[in-house]
Amino acid sequence: MEENRLKLIEAGRKAFAAHGYAAASMDELTASAGLTRGALYHNFGDKKGLLAAVVHQIDSAMAQKARQVGALETDPWKALLAEGAAYIEMALDAEVQRIVLLDGPAVLGDPSQWPSQDSCLQSTKGTVERLIAEGRLKKVDPDAAARLLNGAALNAALLVAASDDPVKSLPRVVEAFNAMAGGLLVS
Repeated sequence: MEENRLKLIEAGRKAFAAHGYAAASMDELTASAGLTRGALYHNFGDKKGLLAAVVHQIDSAMAQKARQVGALETDPWKALLAEGAAYIEMALDAEVQRIVLLDGPAVLGDPSQWPSQDSCLQSTKGTVERLIAEGRLKKVDPDAAARLLNGAALNAALLVAASDDPVKSLPRVVEAFNAMAGGLLVS
């Protein structure tokens, strides 16, 4: 059963990346996985459920990659900014653009409510709490600050993905993200 689930996620990922959610054919998608529509319904309920699983897989991988980039920094503040910039930069990937940043919000709703966003939020909150305790960030509510930082990175990625020239807009968007985040620093 898990093997069928993984086959469907992979087939969905390919179909959604190539055609977009709306144009992806469930019959073609299931046939490419060597399965039936019944297998899709059994595992995900419907096409939207499959999209949610695909988005979760990609978004979780994005968060892991961002954490790996942040781990290269020894300073927690620089690591936090590096993670945010890495997440925003992933908006240049065509698969991420189409599935996570364009179709995902259109079909699944508010990305801040996606389960894959929670681990990012908890990690950011921990870093914010540590930086506040060290006296490097203003004494603000850590949960609110973490949600605002994560929301800013997500919205920055959405902005890059939706721009006419994502490569050209990326540096300006990252610069604005860093400037905004810098407002939390103690002067």
